[in-house]
Amino acid sequence: MTAIQMNAEMLRNMSIIAEDENLLKRATKYLRKLVAERQADPTLIPRDEFFASLERGEEEYRQGKTHRINSVGELYSFLNSL
Repeated sequence: MTAIQMNAEMLRNMSIIAEDENLLKRATKYLRKLVAERQADPTLIPRDEFFASLERGEEEYRQGKTHRINSVGELYSFLNSL
């Protein structure tokens, strides 16, 4: 489902909810909960920060500042050295 389709579906549902005060109260309460969860999630970062991080990683790779791990043994050695 595309973002446009999801927006259209949400607006259709909102028009139904807006006509019923009890449904409107429940929807508002749930939306507050969703917003609070999003704000409280420390793993969420802004889109521009995410892509900046990817660009920094690519630059480090080009400069040879990365570790190549070719086997499970090398992986364990690397992780144990941290």
